[in-house]
Amino acid sequence: MPLDTARPFIPLRIAVLTVSDTRTLADDRSGDTLAARLSEAGHALAARAIVPDEVAAIRGQVQAWIADPGIDVVITTGGTGFTGRDVTPEALEPLFEKRMDGFSAIFHRISYDKIGTSTLQSRATAGVAGATYVFVLPGSPGACRDAWDGILAAQLDYRHRPCNFVEIMPRLDEHLKRGA
Repeated sequence: MPLDTARPFIPLRIAVLTVSDTRTLADDRSGDTLAARLSEAGHALAARAIVPDEVAAIRGQVQAWIADPGIDVVITTGGTGFTGRDVTPEALEPLFEKRMDGFSAIFHRISYDKIGTSTLQSRATAGVAGATYVFVLPGSPGACRDAWDGILAAQLDYRHRPCNFVEIMPRLDEHLKRGA
């Protein structure tokens, strides 16, 4: 899809959370992949952290970022599989006011083209929580590249046509204001 170069680029403030019991900043290739790609696109890395595969730790960090007016988007990597320690969707989906089912569908279509039916082993998901976009990605650098290059780079660019996530950001909290 084309970019409308008459529109200005609007840099977003994006936080990256790696969910892992074993990774550190020194060997977090998936977090590095996301940080590099979002920076290369012109966005700001607003925060970065690593938490263990524990519901409370994952949810607590993401809730703090959702509450931070300096963060527009949260991207997590890791914990989307089926093993006993994979709990990122369980930690974050209850926070979603709106689920983004299309994200998972498109992610799996892109992933299928690269890894075939192995894509079934990911529970990638996304949603909106507190007027913040939250994307939950698998823990591999390849999956992070696929999600960024195939979906997020375009949808987080205000110039992307015919529509994008950035242009609706000012209206993400309308439902929160309605009852006030």
